[in-house]
Amino acid sequence: MAVESCIIGGLPEDCIANALSLTTPKDACRLSTVASTFRSAAQSDAVWERFLPSDYRDIISRSIDDSDSLLHKFQSRKDLYLHLSDHPILIDSGLKSFKLEKWSGKKCYMLAARDLDIVWGDTSQYWQWIPHPESRFSEVAELLDVCWFEIHGYINTKMLSSHTVYAAYLVFTNKSRMYGFDYHPVEACVGIKGHEMVKRTVCLDPEGAQRRSYQIVPRRRPGSLFNRLWHLQRPQDDVAMEGSTELLRSREDGWMEVELGEYLVDGGEDDLEMSVMEVKGGNWKSGLIVQGIEIRPKKCI
Repeated sequence: MAVESCIIGGLPEDCIANALSLTTPKDACRLSTVASTFRSAAQSDAVWERFLPSDYRDIISRSIDDSDSLLHKFQSRKDLYLHLSDHPILIDSGLKSFKLEKWSGKKCYMLAARDLDIVWGDTSQYWQWIPHPESRFSEVAELLDVCWFEIHGYINTKMLSSHTVYAAYLVFTNKSRMYGFDYHPVEACVGIKGHEMVKRTVCLDPEGAQRRSYQIVPRRRPGSLFNRLWHLQRPQDDVAMEGSTELLRSREDGWMEVELGEYLVDGGEDDLEMSVMEVKGGNWKSGLIVQGIEIRPKKCI
């Protein structure tokens, strides 16, 4: 092993840099601790230029901030890479955000609520658009009261990293008074627009998620009117839904998210559609605040 290290350490730095550029950012950082030659090569712009997406200049040019300033702000490509992995930038007139997955360099996007198709979204009786101090976007969509809840988002697969399994997540929070999402399962799906997609059920109600986690069932008196109404409103497939529903989880940024589905991006230029809806129950729903839909790598092939 020592002989192998000496041989590798004796190679020209540009050869080592070229070899490191064929690995991953995570591997390059690990190898930089092996020897000083590796450490120096791992700082090279040639390495981190390969780790950045090939179209990173085009993506940065769509930033709402001064793109030239962002490109020249950092002395090295590694610094630029780390900035893009830790600080999402707003692009496309502020309707999307872009960042890199730190350990793989894969592209991540979030579509702002304004970039989504929200049924009744422009009707002030049902939805309102408000600023939110914790949102990366200028405004979010607050659900006031609807019985037909339906949201769609679209992104072209050419914008994503190839040979990667992506997952889409609805990013949201809720007001203290939220209701209507515990009577009927919320359906979600991800797939190519116009093609058949696999559906799943998701939970958007934090209290409902807690009840499912601990299997807490509201107490009811036998024979009471509430008991009879509850059974009428309870979905027929509720028992199956209990075990298969995708539960929400908290994010580091203070929001919540629930996975809508996943899709393998393997070349091509197709419109990827992501949707979440509840249109069958007929009950009124309120209290949800939508920041957007995030598309990020789940697994690399």
